[in-house]
Amino acid sequence: MSLASVMRSEQELLLPTYDRHKILFEKGRGVYLWDSLGNRYLDFLSGIGVNALGHGHPAIKAVLTRQAGKLIHVSNLFFHEYQAELAKRLTKISGLDRAFFCNSGTEAWEGALKIARAHARSQNNNGHKAKWRVLALDNSFHGRTFGSLATTGQEKYRYPFMPLMPGVNFVAFNDVEDLKRQFDGSVCAVCVETIQGEGGICPLSREFLQAARQLSQRTGALLLVDEIQSGLGRTGRYFAYQHYGIKPDIVTVAKPLAAGLPLGAILTTNLAASGMHPGMHGTTFGGGPLACAVAIEFLRILDGMMGHIRELGEYFHTELETLKSKHASIREVRGMGLMLGAELDSSDTAKAVVAQLLQRGILINRTHETVLRFLPPYIIEKKHVDQVIRELDSALGSRTAKPVLKKRKSTKRSH
Repeated sequence: MSLASVMRSEQELLLPTYDRHKILFEKGRGVYLWDSLGNRYLDFLSGIGVNALGHGHPAIKAVLTRQAGKLIHVSNLFFHEYQAELAKRLTKISGLDRAFFCNSGTEAWEGALKIARAHARSQNNNGHKAKWRVLALDNSFHGRTFGSLATTGQEKYRYPFMPLMPGVNFVAFNDVEDLKRQFDGSVCAVCVETIQGEGGICPLSREFLQAARQLSQRTGALLLVDEIQSGLGRTGRYFAYQHYGIKPDIVTVAKPLAAGLPLGAILTTNLAASGMHPGMHGTTFGGGPLACAVAIEFLRILDGMMGHIRELGEYFHTELETLKSKHASIREVRGMGLMLGAELDSSDTAKAVVAQLLQRGILINRTHETVLRFLPPYIIEKKHVDQVIRELDSALGSRTAKPVLKKRKSTKRSH
């Protein structure tokens, strides 16, 4: 099927929610993707952090084939052998106690908010002062369901769907004094991303996250940490909060967990989970045997990759900083591990650079208008970083790139 026919069909049949690049991808292997014209692309976006092991990883393919031949779905009315094993692995690496499996990051965050409110209600019933308010952060992004939007501190996502869930107030990013001013005994949850992804690859300060932990512990409120983009090895630790020396009450994860299959998880302490009982929450598809079996294999592989992620992340960060010293259009380099961003001087510059890199066979994207976002697969090598830096250097140097994709000369190779 041609790109033109796919575009015509989508225009007629799909909701107009995506402004796609005019590329039809057909296959992938390792760190590369190939389009319908035979052009090869170096993937430094990995499906927005989902394909952390790249494309077509042999161990993942083997588990998919084996498990698909045994059992794909059974529902959560019955047991299968993988949920408890996956929960055991996730609680071990996170330091938390329990897990709930769902289908996506936004569903995980929605469930985390429900757990926080349920925990608060159980405290209220025990004679404690009523807790119901939620504090979230300016510039945050937690997903597109109503509860997730209610805690998302970006007007462009919220406005079309107002009014949203009440009881949410927004704290200025990394402003400890504003957090202290807004925090009181009515707060049931403080909601943060350890590193704001859609907000421009902005890490929380150590002071802010530790203050949020201390304040919530003082009153019995819960600290909810969204690690949907930053978790599961992306920053060189299993979870980004582990760089800060704190332990949250609830953590949400998703993107790379099942190596491309839809799977999210809520991880909680026993105390946070104490307000939940059968019937209060559920999911039809979440935590099925196929996705959980793949996730177990992903975590097994991840155990041996942490040093590599840290090494390549440090190398990539250093190379971006060197590029910053050369190009005044780079205002700042931010992030940890293989979750990095380069903020440019204008949205037009960022848009043009993304388009020029795409034309040259490199996939990245632009977030928060001016930030180049890099979320490469964990399996990249220094030569791949060097290629991206060279092309980025060239694109920033020319500043004449137009955001129009031209057909590149085919680079058909054995794959």
